[in-house]
Parts: sequence; C-alpha cells; structure tokens
Amino acid sequence: MSVVTNTTTIGAIDLPSRRNTELALLGFAVAIPVFAYLNVGLALDGKVPAGMLGYGLGLGLLAGIAHLLVRRFARYADPLLLPLATLLNGLGLVLIWRLDQSPRLIATSMRQFGSFSPDAPAQLMYSAIGVAMFLGVLILLKDHRVLQRYTYISMMGAIVLLLLPLVPGLGADVFGAKIWIRVGGFSIQPGEFAKIVIAIFFSGYLMVKRDALALASRRFMGLYLPRGRDLGPILTIWAISLLILVFENDLGTSLLFFGMFVIMLYVATERTSWIVMGLLMSVGGAVGVASFAGHVKDRVDAWADPFGDCYQSVNACQQMAQVLMSFGSGGTLGTGLGQGDSDLIAFAANSDFIFATVGEELGLTGVMAFLLLYGLIVERGIRTALAARDPFGKLLATGLSGAFALQVFVVAGGVMGLIPLTGMTMPFLAYGGSSVIANWALIAILIRISDTARRPAPAPAPSPDAEMTQVVRP
Repeated sequence: MSVVTNTTTIGAIDLPSRRNTELALLGFAVAIPVFAYLNVGLALDGKVPAGMLGYGLGLGLLAGIAHLLVRRFARYADPLLLPLATLLNGLGLVLIWRLDQSPRLIATSMRQFGSFSPDAPAQLMYSAIGVAMFLGVLILLKDHRVLQRYTYISMMGAIVLLLLPLVPGLGADVFGAKIWIRVGGFSIQPGEFAKIVIAIFFSGYLMVKRDALALASRRFMGLYLPRGRDLGPILTIWAISLLILVFENDLGTSLLFFGMFVIMLYVATERTSWIVMGLLMSVGGAVGVASFAGHVKDRVDAWADPFGDCYQSVNACQQMAQVLMSFGSGGTLGTGLGQGDSDLIAFAANSDFIFATVGEELGLTGVMAFLLLYGLIVERGIRTALAARDPFGKLLATGLSGAFALQVFVVAGGVMGLIPLTGMTMPFLAYGGSSVIANWALIAILIRISDTARRPAPAPAPSPDAEMTQVVRP
C-alpha cells in the first residue's frame, strides 16, 4: 500500500482589473473632443483649425500618462471615472476655445477691461496641473483610511480655506461675491478645495458619532425626531453656512456645504428626519439672508423675473434673460457647434453660463448627454461607496459624490432657471483653475477608494485543512 499526499493552497481570486477597458474608453474620450474641435473650426472659418493636432496630442498625452499611473498604482480602480473626467474636461476646453474666437466677445472684453486674452490656453495649463494633482494623490495616498487620522485637522483646514477670502489684502470681491483670493497674478477659489477637506472631516466625525445621532426621542407626523442634544452638529453647520452666505455673498458654497453634510448625515444614520430638517433649515436660512443681502437679493430677483423691471439696471437680470433665450433658440438638436450666439453673455459665457452654450449649440440632446455624463460620475461614486469595505471609505465616497452632484445641480439649475444663480463653476466644463484642479483631486480620491474596494483579498496561509491525503491500494 502506498500513500500519496497532495497539498493544495487556496489563493485569492484574481479579479479582472479592467484597465484595458479604461484604455479603450479613453480613446473615445480623446477622439470625441478632437472631433468637436474640428466641427467648431469648420463652422467658424470653413477650414480645419490649425491647433487641432496640438490639442489632440496634448489631451491624449495627459490621458495616457494618467492611465499608466492608474494601471501602476490603482490597478483595480473603477474603469469609468478617468475616461468620464477626461471627456468632460476635453469638451470644456473645446467650448472655451469656441467662445475665445467670438469677435463680439473680444470686442466686449476690450470695451470693459481694455484688453483681451484667450482663456483656452490657460484652461489647458490648469487641466495639466489638475492631472498632475490627480497623479500626486494616487502616488502619495496609498490608503484612503489614512485620512481618518486628520479628521479635526481637516475641520480647521476647511475653516481656514473658507475664511481666506475675508482677509484684507488677500481676498478679492469679484462681481459682488467674496470667494476669491489673489496670490501674485493668479486668482484662487479656496471653496473648491474646501469641499474635499470638509468631506474628510464629515466622514471621520460621523463614523464615530453616527450611533448617537441615529437615536430618536419622539415620533412626530411619521418622522423620528432627533434628541435635542444631538441637534448641535446640524445647527452648527447651518450657522456656518449662513455666515458664509452673509459675509461672502456666496450662495453656492453655503448650499454645497450644508447640503453635503445633510446627505452624509442621512447615509450615516438612515433617519429621514435629518433630510426634512435640513431642507427646511436651508430654505429658511436662504430666504432670511436674501431679505437683506443685496447681492443675493439681486440674484433672486433675476431668477423670479428676468424680463421684468430689473432687466435694464441689474446685470444679473440681463444675463439670465440672455441665457433663457439661448436655451430657447437651441431647440432639440441645437444650432450646431460654433453657430450659436451665447457669446452675447460676454465674460460670464466662459464660466457661470457656459452651459448655455451647450443648450444653444447642442440643444436639449446635448444638455441631456452632458447631464448623463455627470450622472455617471455620481453613480460610479455611489457604487464605490457601496463596495467600500470600511465605514470611513463609504462615507467619504458618498460625501465626495454628493458634493459633485450638488455642484452640478446648483449650477445647471441656476442657469436653466430652476433655482437662483449661485456663481459656482460647472465641474470640468467652465473656465477656472481652482475648479478643474480640485475636481481632478476628487476623482483621484474616488479612484483610490474604488481600488481598495475591488482589490482581491490576499491569499490565506496554508493550513492543515488544505491538505488532502489519498490512500492508493495495490
């Protein structure tokens, strides 16, 4: 009789990394903006634009470097996030370049500011810096859970970032809103970076306090009301958001700040009462501030009646009326890239109202396509939150996705007349260095969390149970 011993080791299941899928999607994400660039050039001059090759190579180089670093440092990350961000960033560059070619926009800039400088080259530089920030986050942030150690440092950092525009000599008042700081020859919007830092603080805080905040003391009209002593956090955040609105005249950041906290609070506690209270407090606070804050009141008046008495006196009313006419003239399929008149909105066409260019030149179809791209980023972020293996990662992915969704909502809603204008920039689409850099960092953190969530578990050590002994009889 002989005894044969076979030892087998059960290893980790090697899931597909989906990097080749990401590379194929990146090819489309670069080709579509280049094709749009060609369409704009043919519409404006009837010939292939001279800078198309350089633009395509530049965008392709940035996308290729980002893909190689993701393949190296986040092999199992979500394959859709990078192509979606690249596509939106590329199309934003095309729309900004299209507006730079407008003779009316150049003439208006010369008349108002005495000079004209195209924004597309600067936006391309900011995009390169944003991709560099994206790569830096991937290389330096090996594990997102490290951020949990800096919960209260993040709180202090967020407060400092939000207060910087109020510092004399540093902050800048741009068209009534004090949300900018000037450093050298550059303008920076600290609130764009504050949304990421605040999300880190909220995630760390709610992970520890969620059990206490989930307790309810009484039931009223079908809602479980929180205990009085647990109302402190939401009241504090509500007060801070109102202070931002009062002193900085920044409706967008205050809505983003408070809305993100309410979303994360609901996810952490699963209490619908927090959502109801948050909505009531945000509406009440906004109505109260709008009654005495002139800048906010002008935007509310422009939203309520853009073609009314304020049309001749308040710039916000004129711009809002022009935006609505742009959307109306676009129809279902639009006038075609480069063939619209949204440049009549002047300087704001590149920033706040660039979505009006989409509505006029690409029509309702183009608007829905862009909103679908934004929705896919939010969906992949929420999917990452569901797949995360740790509570901090779940809350952080939810917070970042919620902040991104809220920013898209308040900008698109304001431009299309659903809510008052907020002055924020459309992520990846509008001109603004702070916005594109901060949103690339946001995408990098989501990719890091998704990589951790999808990465296979390490193979277990061999054990006696894994040995199988087979007895062979002669």
